[in-house]
Amino acid sequence: MEVRPSPQTQAPPELQSALEKLGHSSFKAGQREAIEILFAEQRLLLVAPTGGGKSLCYQLPALLLGGTTFVISPLISLMRDQVSSLEHQGISATFLASTLTDSEMSHRLQKLAQGDYQLAYVAPERLAMPDFRHLISRIDCPLIAIDEAHCISEWGHDFRPEYMQIGRVLADLKPRHIMACTATATPVVRDEIIEKLGLASDTQQLVKGFARPNLALRVHEVRDKKEREAWVDDALAEALGSPGTGSGAVIVYSPTRRATEAENDRLTQKGWRTQSYHAGLEAEVRDSTHSAFSSGELEVVVATNAFGMGIDRSDVRAVVHLAPPGSIEAYYQEVGRAGRDGEDALGLMLVSPGDMARRRFLTQSDSHGEESESEAARHRWGLFLELMRFAEGGSCRHDAVLRYFGDEEETLSGCGRCDVCLRLAGEGDASEDYDPEQVSLVIRKALSGVARIHGRYGLSAAVALLRGKSDPRIERRGLHHTSTFGILDQFDEEWITQLLRRCITAGWLDFFGGEKPVIALTENGIAVMKAERPARLLLPPLSRPGRTRSRARGPDSTHTADVMDPADTTLFEALRNHRLEVAREEHIPPYRVASDRALRDIARLRPEDRLNLQLANGIGPNKAERYGDGLLEIVRRHPR
Repeated sequence: MEVRPSPQTQAPPELQSALEKLGHSSFKAGQREAIEILFAEQRLLLVAPTGGGKSLCYQLPALLLGGTTFVISPLISLMRDQVSSLEHQGISATFLASTLTDSEMSHRLQKLAQGDYQLAYVAPERLAMPDFRHLISRIDCPLIAIDEAHCISEWGHDFRPEYMQIGRVLADLKPRHIMACTATATPVVRDEIIEKLGLASDTQQLVKGFARPNLALRVHEVRDKKEREAWVDDALAEALGSPGTGSGAVIVYSPTRRATEAENDRLTQKGWRTQSYHAGLEAEVRDSTHSAFSSGELEVVVATNAFGMGIDRSDVRAVVHLAPPGSIEAYYQEVGRAGRDGEDALGLMLVSPGDMARRRFLTQSDSHGEESESEAARHRWGLFLELMRFAEGGSCRHDAVLRYFGDEEETLSGCGRCDVCLRLAGEGDASEDYDPEQVSLVIRKALSGVARIHGRYGLSAAVALLRGKSDPRIERRGLHHTSTFGILDQFDEEWITQLLRRCITAGWLDFFGGEKPVIALTENGIAVMKAERPARLLLPPLSRPGRTRSRARGPDSTHTADVMDPADTTLFEALRNHRLEVAREEHIPPYRVASDRALRDIARLRPEDRLNLQLANGIGPNKAERYGDGLLEIVRRHPR
């Protein structure tokens, strides 16, 4: 639950002088609030974006509390930078990492034992060393701060196994204050952080600073390589003008190493000062590229997601994704590297029809050849589908992200800058409306077409069948003689492709099988096709504007997304608390009880029985039987 401190909460009177000692004259949004909560409640989970000033929220209390504050961080480069900055301000600090020599490590541990440091940064794997845990148990430790706390969640986007032992360390040391910090954590991940750290379920969660209205967020679908390159060139021209103008930098994220090198070569030939960055390069090459970018020598870096941690360049004018990353968390962390100086910046994500099948193959390959897909792989697929729902558009992209992270307080009611807001303002064609009967009929026709090729062919064959297009795969099986052939011939292929993609995000269709996945109906999809479950879906717009190389173009939908009213939001928070209690009783991660999306559906639908409860995404018969009574009881306690 997100709770704000009461007005009477007071920070120590030395707060301002400590702030100035750290080299600041004023607080950023949410910093003072976080510090006040920490002093008042001793426990806090702080969620704020990269660049939002989370480090000050534990550094400043460390100066006021005395003793030695420990900061657990997985990033050696950031530990080194922060310690250097603190020492420059005259504050005694150190870091302990594997890069130190044995003699230097011994020297620092001796000083640590003597209490000579106000702050000590340590990598999480050091906590597994019995000698180190014995040492810190004898030190006055008033505060432990856990940076990158989402790494403790198996169901976040950056799980680190070494984080799993932090909860035991906290239980042993019993520090007076604990602060967990993260830049990306959805409600279900935040609940898991609380659970894994062994904190009380009512530990306050402060979500601040996710609104970035200076970013013009856009998503555009591309059909081929040529169109993708044209959009990248447009973005570079808009953000930087022409090569050599010295007006900032652009990061281009690529899905593979091979594509990274190819795009880097293409942009170099166009005159841009650019280099590539991916895990396949030698460490010296990566370090050189990182330094050249940070110092302003490069205009463009084309990289995989290996590039980004520790970037401290404020004049990044655009972040371009050549393909969607694995989750909204990963996307917002990466696109958030643009415009940190507060000036206008662009975030462009390009999607293509093959993205879903490619990502499905990657998530299934994580099951390591097991007969049944692992739970972790299914969860990663669900995170990707959430990103695809975001990509479809529908409402202000900033507000969609803020709602996803639970930062309702900062929603903008439309940023006026993203592609969806511009289209809603009349800059583009609006989608036509459909009545519910039309929606149900079109969806069931589409699903019936997939049923004909269930498990045999991929997405393109399903589109050909529904469109009534000549295709040897269809003809070999005689499907061109069936009633389903051409059942949606009033729509073009691109529209049908979009429709089937939306059916995938709804959980009615799925991909199976190797590098060339086939498409198939799920159990829920069969039920929708047979009219046993409702077909609740927003259809794609009938008319799409042609490709106009303009700053205002991009989205494929203009429908208003579901937004919870205050009563629904209150119910959602109550369902979250119930989920955390059940998870603790059963010693399982909170998401195993129900996902955030499921809880939001329940809050909106307010089901009265187990059957209607199953209308919520991800709530099947088994979960309805196991957890349904408890969830329904929470609904009954919160009438509208």
